[in-house]
Amino acid sequence: MSVRRGGRKNPELERLAALAGEASAEAASVAIEQSDTPVPIDLTAAAFFDVDNTIMMGASIFHFARGLAARKFFSNSDLAKFALQQVMFRVGGKESAEGIRSSREQALSFVAGHTVAELSALGEEIYDELMADKIWPGTRALAQMHLDAGQRVWLVTATPVELAAIIARRLGLTGALGTVAESTADGVFTGKLVGEMLHGPAKAHAVRSLAAREGLDLRRCTAYSDSSNDIPMLSVAGTAVAVNPDSGLREVARKRGWEIRDFRTGRKAAKIGVPSVIGAGALAGAVAAGLAYRKRAV
Repeated sequence: MSVRRGGRKNPELERLAALAGEASAEAASVAIEQSDTPVPIDLTAAAFFDVDNTIMMGASIFHFARGLAARKFFSNSDLAKFALQQVMFRVGGKESAEGIRSSREQALSFVAGHTVAELSALGEEIYDELMADKIWPGTRALAQMHLDAGQRVWLVTATPVELAAIIARRLGLTGALGTVAESTADGVFTGKLVGEMLHGPAKAHAVRSLAAREGLDLRRCTAYSDSSNDIPMLSVAGTAVAVNPDSGLREVARKRGWEIRDFRTGRKAAKIGVPSVIGAGALAGAVAAGLAYRKRAV
């Protein structure tokens, strides 16, 4: 979701993006304090990786949704119907005040009433079932390169932070910045978001906020993504790398002299690239729309 309307910044969207970024950075910092992650050798440099189509084939939130559908959280037909409606809304570019409000209310509302522990346990199962074999070996090698250099490596994604943290841990990374869903003191999700989905400008806010908390020099950091929606995040790092880029990002990368890495071939490249055109935020919103509908209907 853009924070601009008619070429001008939308103050409310900008505020929500900043709030989402700050909440995500806070969650990531707390997770680091509670983990036994080795102290990095290089304290001021780090790498930030988008997830969907960058480090993982396809969209992590859709893989997660498939796993939830198999567990009867909602039906496949519900998901398909409302995902289509949400994608058409976002691709059409209509950004009304009501549409913005509706998207915020729908996003991740399917978790309302469930506990953080339950979502995390399901995420572990679904990662093994549907995600583990979808990691791009080439991008994984890039992440390992930074780890071997003594740098910290974070994922940055619109996916719920609990699921993002699982992916990061399974890959041996430092941690993750993801969408933060509000929860009560006893760990029950309310169905509301803290700010917005971590998408577009919100990712840039999250990276800047985490850098301030962790003492990183962004000029020495590297950011990786496949999507033109992540240009704000890529632009805050000293080095930007386009991985499996969509057409918009490829064009910008060429103009700005950013490195391009493409691990796709032939038909797989075209097939995997489709979600990038829609954008990670649209995918997350599409899934959430279907999930939210199902919860209201039961």
